Amino acid sequence: MARVSVTRLRQNLPTYLKRVQAGEAIQVTSHGRVIARIEPEQDAAEEARLWLEGLRGRVALGDVVASIADGDADLEHSNDADHL
Repeated sequence: MARVSVTRLRQNLPTYLKRVQAGEAIQVTSHGRVIARIEPEQDAAEEARLWLEGLRGRVALGDVVASIADGDADLEHSNDADHL
């Protein structure tokens, strides 16, 4: 990730915005400390899809609806009302 000072960013804003538009993230510094990050906008649905794809093969997901729909006895008679 590139770093740029506030002063340099101001002087060359169009150039840095083109880099961000191309997919690069840029850290903005002031007195040597990072104060902000400029990142390209991402579609939330696409980001969620990529996150889920990253989980593929690392997690196991069962059918959580079928046991409720079939009337699982453990769920119907769990006596949770006594613990409220």
